[in-house]
Amino acid sequence: MITEFQILEALKNVDDPDLGKDIVTLNMVKDIRVEGKKVAFTVELTTPACPMKDMIRKACESSVKIFVDKDAEVEVNMTARVNSNRKDGGLVLPGVKNIIAVASGKGGVGKSTVAANLSLALAREGAKVGLLDADIYGPSAPIMFGIQGERPMMTTVNEKPMIVPIEKYGVKVMSIGLLVDEKQAVIWRGPMATSALRQFITDVYWEDLDYLILDLPPGTGDIHLTMVQTIPVTGAVVVTTPQAVALADAKKGLMMFRQGQINVPIIGIIENMAYFTPAELPDNKYYIFGKDGGKQLAEQFEVPFLGEVPLVQSIREGGDKGIPAVIDDEAVSKAAFEHIAQAVARNVAIRNANLDPTKVLTIKV
Repeated sequence: MITEFQILEALKNVDDPDLGKDIVTLNMVKDIRVEGKKVAFTVELTTPACPMKDMIRKACESSVKIFVDKDAEVEVNMTARVNSNRKDGGLVLPGVKNIIAVASGKGGVGKSTVAANLSLALAREGAKVGLLDADIYGPSAPIMFGIQGERPMMTTVNEKPMIVPIEKYGVKVMSIGLLVDEKQAVIWRGPMATSALRQFITDVYWEDLDYLILDLPPGTGDIHLTMVQTIPVTGAVVVTTPQAVALADAKKGLMMFRQGQINVPIIGIIENMAYFTPAELPDNKYYIFGKDGGKQLAEQFEVPFLGEVPLVQSIREGGDKGIPAVIDDEAVSKAAFEHIAQAVARNVAIRNANLDPTKVLTIKV
């Protein structure tokens, strides 16, 4: 007779490659059922975007057959529960497990395009995702999601009026562009902009999310400091292009998060516009802005390189018409963003398992 104890002992030979421990110790094995030679159980991953899903499934099947019974019929169900490392008491955004800041040192590197498609790719993997467009002066989320002119509704939560973000393509979106006339420029001094950001954080009804993506403005300033002083940021993703000018500014953005007073973990670096491939020559790559700049930056600062996004016309067209590349199913760009989303989810899980808990920071500047 096959027993539950034998199954657990066998599965101790299966490690989560990212967390460096076996799946039994990590309490990832659930609902073991044994009927004669038939064995079924569930493996609960730390993220639905886990790139190692198939490898873990096959390792589980092999372990049961090798260590328990070679004739066993093994059924492995794969589910996911995104982990979190928040220890702040959940006073702000209590239902949000992970808050990821997407930043760049300079404008024009495609940070908002990356943030939008990252959000969508995570959502398509099965995660609950929100996108906060924190670029007060240059909001782009309404255009990229095709929701210009729409206005968010209001609701009441615990007798407090709250703004309900607009949901599109399975992602909850909030932006200053949804509250002001798109033809009018936002001419605010720093305190007004930071006050608006705080309101987006505290007065928007985000509900339960696995990931809240923050699309930050370029540079290093008031908005960035307000963010880390208001919410517990899990980590930051830095977007750059390969050329030297962009890399120089990306270093500044990266170093801002690494300053002792801030000390927000770097989830990784994404290289946008990495190369150009013409549609008529799909096997050719032209490195218009240089080659491997983002990868070299990641190596220099010893942070993960999350992937590269090619310079593809459909990415620009999708953002302009409100159907981002991930939704448009253009093969090259969709594959790039899916790979990046899996890398981000993977490194968030590693960060939560190995680093200090996330918390709101107190900064004196």
